[in-house]
Amino acid sequence: MNISILAVGTELLMGKTLNTNATELSKAINQLGHGVRYHLTIGDNPERLKQTLEFLLSVSDMVITTGGLGPTQDDLTKETIASVMDKKLVLDQKAHDMMLERFKSFNVKMTENNVIQSYLPENAIVMYNEKGTAPGFISENDGKYVAALPGPPREMRHMFEKSLKAFLKDKSQMAIVSEYINLFGIGESTAENKIDDIISEQTNPTIAIYANIGQVSLRVTASAENEEQAKELLEPTVQRIKDRLGDYIIGYGEKSIVDYTIEALMSHDLSLSLAESCTGGMIASEFVNFPGASNFFDRSYITYSNQAKEDMIGVSKTTLETYGAVSPETCREMVEGVYAQTGSDVCLAVTGIAGPSGGSEEKPVGLVYIGIKVKDQVTVKKYQFTGDRFVIRKRSLLSSMSMILNHIKSLY
Repeated sequence: MNISILAVGTELLMGKTLNTNATELSKAINQLGHGVRYHLTIGDNPERLKQTLEFLLSVSDMVITTGGLGPTQDDLTKETIASVMDKKLVLDQKAHDMMLERFKSFNVKMTENNVIQSYLPENAIVMYNEKGTAPGFISENDGKYVAALPGPPREMRHMFEKSLKAFLKDKSQMAIVSEYINLFGIGESTAENKIDDIISEQTNPTIAIYANIGQVSLRVTASAENEEQAKELLEPTVQRIKDRLGDYIIGYGEKSIVDYTIEALMSHDLSLSLAESCTGGMIASEFVNFPGASNFFDRSYITYSNQAKEDMIGVSKTTLETYGAVSPETCREMVEGVYAQTGSDVCLAVTGIAGPSGGSEEKPVGLVYIGIKVKDQVTVKKYQFTGDRFVIRKRSLLSSMSMILNHIKSLY
């Protein structure tokens, strides 16, 4: 089926709320073998909503709406859908009873406007809400479908997985399989040049390139009657790309270089400690975002000032005065200092000039040194990054991850 996604909510148009629902739904819909035709966002206006629904149904087999199912006066998605689909609203007793029990569990009286949420288009497939109050539904008319999901991402996600996913899977006549190939150390345009002929030849599988700061990902997608056939179609193209870009491949799947680095540390049972200057804790923050970080992450010293470098990890005052804070000599002493304090299996230090000021002709903005010590081997590498302050710090973070990952791969 061709499916369009319609997000409802004035708060989305005003920029107060980020529409993450459309991204999640698009990904899930494509994986189930359907195509996404439109993403649209509309405010809480019944007339415009009606016009937009009618347009989307004229060009799509199905419209999935998110939002506008609440109890307030501006939540009119359900009523508008019923009108467009030529359906009456009728009470769904199970939805009413579930809502009543939920309010009781909160020790709150259910008001009349909440009862309205139990009225749904006649003959609809009801998608009961186990994470909130507003039920969703799937309504059909003349071979066209509208599925209404709640706006809060937690509720939307649960209802999709619990109810709508099975409906869409049943309607799919194709299996779609994707392989993600993740690269580091190569730009998007250079990567594309290296496989330009493969991209030009694409029909099935297809190739898409995505770029973020520091990392490039290729998504290779094949479609067939079943998953096994799709995988067979996928493999030759994936292998050709591996042959061309193998030196830059850091892994596969929907993962980042942070994920791969954490996997490498944990699989070899290695401890990690850091000293951060220009990154100011960014690297540590990425690691501690991971549940179970205490299994490998020991500590991070944020040694932003020269005094901190001396006091916390023992960098020599003479080294700092002779070579400066941003130098290979200081970086090396930072790494050794972290190891002396922690004895961690992997020790890493970063020092640099993130800008926008503080640079010179000899040491321009974007100059960064990253040092690492693994198995008594110390390596210090010089980088010259471009971009604004955030980009330079982000590139320092990602390059630090790359150094950790590469050293573990080469030594273990």
